[in-house]
Amino acid sequence: MVIIEVSLLSGFTMTSRSRMLLENRTIVKKLEVKANVVYIYLEKLNDESQTFILQLEQVIQVKNLKPASIKIYDYYQPGGLQIFYSSGVRS
Repeated sequence: MVIIEVSLLSGFTMTSRSRMLLENRTIVKKLEVKANVVYIYLEKLNDESQTFILQLEQVIQVKNLKPASIKIYDYYQPGGLQIFYSSGVRS
């Protein structure tokens, strides 16, 4: 099983529409949203390219917004790839 762990930017939340779209994808086995982290569980990956889009909305304005991270790893061998992202929102 592969997990995509998305730490949300401070002051942001995932939209309900985005959650629905992710849950309806056949590759997504389970979706969990805990506090400011979204966990996307995939049964397996193959050599086919996949794109996941999370729509976020800003609910609180935060000054000096810091980048958040996305981690992709095998459930049974944590440690995988870590990517950092930031918002185009100016504070």
